Amino acid sequence: MGVRRALVSVHDKTGIVEFVKRLVATGYTIVSTGGTASTLAEAGIEVVPVESVTEAPEILDGRVKTLHPRIHGGILARGDQDESELATNGIERFDLVVCNLYRFRETWADPASSESDIIEMIDIGGPAMVRAAAKNHHYVGVVVSPSQYDVVAAAIESGGLDDDLRRRLASDAFFHTASYDAAIVDWLGRDLVIALREVGELRYGENPHQEAVVYREEGAPAWWAEGAQLQGKEMSFNNYADTDAAWWLVADLGESSAVVVKHTNPAGAARGGTVVEALEKAWEGDPLAAFGGVIAINGIIDRETAEAIAARFVEVVVARDVADDARVVLASRKSMRVLVAPLPVRQGLDYRRIEGGLLVQERDAVEVDGWEVVSERAPSTDEMAALRFAWVVAAHAKSNAIVIAKGEQAVGIGAGDQSRVGAAERAVVKAGGRADGGVAASDAFFPFRDGLDTLAAAAVTAVVAPGGSRNDQEVIDAANEQGLALVFTKRRHFRH
Repeated sequence: MGVRRALVSVHDKTGIVEFVKRLVATGYTIVSTGGTASTLAEAGIEVVPVESVTEAPEILDGRVKTLHPRIHGGILARGDQDESELATNGIERFDLVVCNLYRFRETWADPASSESDIIEMIDIGGPAMVRAAAKNHHYVGVVVSPSQYDVVAAAIESGGLDDDLRRRLASDAFFHTASYDAAIVDWLGRDLVIALREVGELRYGENPHQEAVVYREEGAPAWWAEGAQLQGKEMSFNNYADTDAAWWLVADLGESSAVVVKHTNPAGAARGGTVVEALEKAWEGDPLAAFGGVIAINGIIDRETAEAIAARFVEVVVARDVADDARVVLASRKSMRVLVAPLPVRQGLDYRRIEGGLLVQERDAVEVDGWEVVSERAPSTDEMAALRFAWVVAAHAKSNAIVIAKGEQAVGIGAGDQSRVGAAERAVVKAGGRADGGVAASDAFFPFRDGLDTLAAAAVTAVVAPGGSRNDQEVIDAANEQGLALVFTKRRHFRH
């Protein structure tokens, strides 16, 4: 195998002692720095301190220790062609570099961190070593994550790193430094570099003729990556998009809620005293549209709920957990995808691809307070509770959107319409007679009174909308004429 000399300098020391012991057992000499050297020495591993290689002390509180020709020359040396120059300068080769970087993202995210704390987490020597080793990957292996330790150690124990593994390690190393620099760019200014790690191929894209891949943004929470798929076919592009839409909505609706989503729009949504009650009410919202949809449940699926799900045609089910006896029931629907996952976290930015660039915005957040009653009649307590429920659902439906609710059950959803009155008409048709005595939410203001008149004609008793139209008074007058309670939120929730 030739040279067996490793440079080890890690900030995350998870598993490093066990990994280095396996290297030493194959004949490796270990050169290490600072805290890493101390950790290894305390574990009884013989270590060559980096300053004995450089013949120069660490300076500036350890900020300069590996930036030296005897380190980088040993990493960047190629085959036999640099042998003479190495000998002239007293440089020994490294064939393995084990290095991960300071916790910049975590320090930045900590509210207790000062600017100087964050700056101190901008690593210099680490990225230099990682990039050097990755550039010279034909001759040097580079390891940047504890998750790689077992694979690398096993390969060395079996005779060495092959070309394919070296290339994969180099790719991971450059991604490691690129995502690290992306976080620094984000912190320093308004430019944005997004580091995306490939997670895997999908069954297909929006249509079967389109290939598709799912990527995870480095450092960002991802319920779908942190959860698990218990059963069913592989996820497609549309499965992920619909499930994400359903999971965000059910998270905003709260405990013991259920939603059914088709084409990223809610087909039904409800809260109930039990999970199965919420599911039944959500499905009843629009049984025709719910067929073949995605079910999301903010709670634990028990056996009774599982039996209700298994009796229907469903593409995907996602919940916080599934009881053991419920898993047995769901297993009868072999093709149905069943996921368990943590609820999504409203963190980070929202991206929309356009030709040659991205539209970037902060994530929308739904609020149900600070509202103003603008009609002569104020909503009753029950009406206000139903309005808050309908408002949350409307915020998750594509614009233009109108949601009619009866209590905590959506009974008519008009979404994605080109006109506000059209959305109201569709919601009324979906609701049928159930609109009588119900309430309605509009995701943006009524530009004219016709939308409100449509809801009033269906016997809706209370409406919530953002307000803000130059015709607000016309809409308020319409509400008063027909005895409706009208509430303005002063905030809209367009969703395109």
